[in-house]
Amino acid sequence: MAEDAKSLRGCKVPVVEDDYLVAIAVASLLEDAGASVVGPVGWADEALSLVEEGSELVDAAILDVDLHGQKSYAVADALARRNIHFVFATGYGEDSINQRYQRHPRCQKPFDERTLLRVLRPAAGRS
Repeated sequence: MAEDAKSLRGCKVPVVEDDYLVAIAVASLLEDAGASVVGPVGWADEALSLVEEGSELVDAAILDVDLHGQKSYAVADALARRNIHFVFATGYGEDSINQRYQRHPRCQKPFDERTLLRVLRPAAGRS
């Protein structure tokens, strides 16, 4: 993990995750890599408001695909419109993501920490 330390220095990253324990673990990982964590946010409507009202503050995002039974695709669309890098997080297989969104990076839960940081690293140049 030493090579990942501070790899996201200065990046502002919302953690959009409805499982509080997973959200706290991901937030800790991101903070250890130098990111400023926004949230966590556990509801799709709150995440959408965060992106639409404060997108200039966001460099990248982690989106749980399913938030309390609601898909996070509207949040993904809002991020994509603003060219904000994001990764889908899911405990389900690749086929559980709508085909329209399968071109976006996906990290399988439970996370491999290095993979998650590597997928987010392109955002480090934005901050």
